[in-house]
Amino acid sequence: MSTNRDNLKEFFSSTSGKIGSILLVLFILISVFVVFTYPLNFGNTIWSNPAYWSDYPKSAPPTWISIFGNENVEHQIIDFTSPVDIVPISNQEQRLYSYTFNYDSNISPTFLSLSMYDVVYHDRPPTISVSILRPDNEEVLIYREVISPPRPGEEGPYIRYSDSPFRINLSGDKSVSSNLIQFVQDKSNSQISVNDIVGSNEKYIFSAFSPTDSQEILTGEYKILIKFVTNSENDSISKIRFVLGGSSYGLLGTDSLGRNISVGLLFGFPIALLIGLTTSTITTMIGTAMGIISGYTGGRTDTIIQRFSDTLSNIPLLPILLFLIFIFGPQLWLVMTILVLFGWPGLTIIIRSMVLQINSSQSIEAAKSLGASKWRIMYRHIFPQLAPFIFAQLVFFTPAAILAEASLSFLGLGDPSIPTWGQILENGFRTGGVYIGYWWWILPPGLLIVITAMIFVFIALALEPVVNPKLKKM
Repeated sequence: MSTNRDNLKEFFSSTSGKIGSILLVLFILISVFVVFTYPLNFGNTIWSNPAYWSDYPKSAPPTWISIFGNENVEHQIIDFTSPVDIVPISNQEQRLYSYTFNYDSNISPTFLSLSMYDVVYHDRPPTISVSILRPDNEEVLIYREVISPPRPGEEGPYIRYSDSPFRINLSGDKSVSSNLIQFVQDKSNSQISVNDIVGSNEKYIFSAFSPTDSQEILTGEYKILIKFVTNSENDSISKIRFVLGGSSYGLLGTDSLGRNISVGLLFGFPIALLIGLTTSTITTMIGTAMGIISGYTGGRTDTIIQRFSDTLSNIPLLPILLFLIFIFGPQLWLVMTILVLFGWPGLTIIIRSMVLQINSSQSIEAAKSLGASKWRIMYRHIFPQLAPFIFAQLVFFTPAAILAEASLSFLGLGDPSIPTWGQILENGFRTGGVYIGYWWWILPPGLLIVITAMIFVFIALALEPVVNPKLKKM
């Protein structure tokens, strides 16, 4: 009779067993990392929050595509928290922030933006101005703004942008175009209007204004200069953020909202394992218990269980799910519950037929003659003989549950607040990513779903010789 050690040796002797085990351990380690590093409310507060991703490029490919000769602009988020210089001006105080960077790309940034966080003033509102010093020593005024004044009846100190930052898209703002118009006219020696440059402000800021190529970019050292002028030394601003939008981002790019796809896919690892293992375990437990009870007890109990199983097996799943989602809303727990409720009857029918064969064995007859209770016989004598088959079914149920959730999410029936792989894939198709050619949005979640399913297929193949001794290697 084979021991557990022999079974393990048989399992790991196959290539599929080794590959499946290594990949499963890797997926578990990634899932543990995500659980301990991501906030529990990641879906609602980060992934589904457009404001969180406002400073990231939209629909940007991965940065590593540059190795294939694609021209990229590095995405930079520059935070200013401490001034480099403070200059007294009459009754005011000018706080200067600066940042120097080298721009060597032949294409302009995709966008420019400015954000202000937690402004506090005590008397008159402060002002802020943003300029860029170009490599040709031209200082270009981009933006000037006065912080919103006190409201009627409001008493100081006056607090602005504490709940949410003030953010302006410098690329498409008409006031920025108005500030640039004289500079552009002088450099291009032509008369243009604000409407001619609005929406493309960043292209003119970084343009070389070459007479032979109007699209040529001026490369070299740029300096961002931000002047925050206050009317009291007690006035403050916690952070100023300047974003230089890149043409690519991250390991797997971004979607149409600017969300980092690799971050969402990482969060999908524990969700996939949770869906697969939880659903398959509960489904297997219910199906096994009902099948053993039905097969051993017989009579009216057997009839009730089998007719109930047949009924559930013939109810169409999709209309029921649509009805329940209409009532309760798209929830992950609802999808998992439906998969469990409609997943166990098939296993129950198979287990029952196996129990009917075991009932006539000598070991069961001996246990009955010794006065063993029916529950003891089912638990101690019938279940151990079915255990290898039951475990193999559990392994097969796991990828089926993951694929079922991904399919339902792809149909728009999943929980939109949780970035499962199926949800990310569905978003890509819904927004036309597959037709536009955003392959980085479509392929990674699809491959992860397939790889996860293959892991358990490999494990199931390696378990076959353990479950069926006739398949063992001689």
